[in-house]
Amino acid sequence: MAKKIYVGNMNYDTTEETLRQLFSTHGEVTSVSVVTDRYTGRAKGFGFVEMATDEAARAAIGALNGHEVDGRQLRVNEANDRPRDRGPGGPGGGNRERRW
Repeated sequence: MAKKIYVGNMNYDTTEETLRQLFSTHGEVTSVSVVTDRYTGRAKGFGFVEMATDEAARAAIGALNGHEVDGRQLRVNEANDRPRDRGPGGPGGGNRERRW
């Protein structure tokens, strides 16, 4: 089963290809994404790598957490699942009726 990994404290110039090469030394990489600002297109300094197996993910996390890439020490750990349901009345607002 694939395991998603959070990669933080990245240099803004670090590319998806750099991450793919770095993580592939620890196992099969199924996907890589560097998060960018939607308005400027500039990297936000973090991203996600998905490894093919849990064992490869654990090996990569152990080896690369604190590893220096492009002048920055990476923070590498298992990604937390983000809650998807943000319906009305939940965080971020929604279709609430204003009552004065």
